[in-house]
Amino acid sequence: MRPRLLHTLKKAAKVQILFGKFIGRAALVNLKFFNFQLSIFNLFVPLHLNFLKMSIFEKKKIQQVVDILKDVRKIAIVSHFNPDGDAVGSSLALYHYFKNAGYEVTSILPNPFPGFLAWMPLSSEIIVAEKAKKKAREALKAADLIFVVDMNAPHRCGNILEDVLAKSSAHKVLIDHHIMPDLECDVMFSTPKTTSTCELVYQFLDKLSGKEDKITHEIASCIYVGMITDTGSLSYACNYSLTYNIISKLMKKGIDGEQIHRNVYDNYEESRFKLLGLCLNQRLTLMRNLSTSYMYLDLKDLKNNDYKAGDTEGFVNYGLSLHGIQFTAFFVEREDRIRVSFRSKGNFDVSHFARTHFNGGGHKNASAAFFYGTLEEAIEHFEKVVKQYADVLNPENFK
Repeated sequence: MRPRLLHTLKKAAKVQILFGKFIGRAALVNLKFFNFQLSIFNLFVPLHLNFLKMSIFEKKKIQQVVDILKDVRKIAIVSHFNPDGDAVGSSLALYHYFKNAGYEVTSILPNPFPGFLAWMPLSSEIIVAEKAKKKAREALKAADLIFVVDMNAPHRCGNILEDVLAKSSAHKVLIDHHIMPDLECDVMFSTPKTTSTCELVYQFLDKLSGKEDKITHEIASCIYVGMITDTGSLSYACNYSLTYNIISKLMKKGIDGEQIHRNVYDNYEESRFKLLGLCLNQRLTLMRNLSTSYMYLDLKDLKNNDYKAGDTEGFVNYGLSLHGIQFTAFFVEREDRIRVSFRSKGNFDVSHFARTHFNGGGHKNASAAFFYGTLEEAIEHFEKVVKQYADVLNPENFK
């Protein structure tokens, strides 16, 4: 090999080595910078998440409500069709608070609430739209401020009230724990990361009261009802430390948790027991290969057993209490549609299921929908679409 060529090759090799060292050092610097960025990210994210939790009831939003309250006299409170303990509890808690503050307040529900909630303070003053259509619509139209509680869209308050709520020019405040709110409001207090709307109502009223303690024994009782009924007596969707802090504060108001539990859960009609027996004995279907169950009741079942509003509340949970079952549904036939309730354990998202296949929604482990067709068609549709989740609901996944 010629000396000049050999010299050139040696220089090229040195350059290559130096370049390699440079690249290595650059990579090391880049890696160190990446690790620095990652450490900053890890530090920031928890703070950011805490900020998001705090921002639900941030001072700016509370002040907006305070400013609105200075200019209004008539307040209406509205909640969803087929009202449950959370809907009634949150409505009545707000009703008591603003009535005590001197406002002209009306609480409106689309249809009758369960009889086992009739003991709740001032529940007799709730206007039920199905029984007093004109009065309910006029009260909603006359309101200067409307509180929308435990629902995330106008259609959820039923056909009688939906158009009035949607067209109303009144100030609106939403307090709700369902995903994807679809309602134009002046102020929204909305998050699914809580047990119930009642828990949010407590936080709202606590912030609104400021240093003054305006949450009375009656308000505390109403809030407690919503918190226990939306969690199955604190058996699901309740792993939040704040929840138990709030319950502690409610107890300090002198509420009787044991008596409230008896009022709600030991106060059923005979018709409920007949319907439950029928469901468990003759209307239960197991789809073991899909870790799924479902039950149903038709119009004849309801009529033959003297059905009353609220009789089937919680029936859907029985299907989920079976060994090996991760997903359950409950179908109830009405005059013009089928009411479908969904429940699940763990990570199976029934809100997604309800939204995708039944145009419904709700929470990850508790959702509902209406099916417009026959009961047979609703069940057939369910059996068909649930098979799409065979891999996810495979019993082997849960051993």
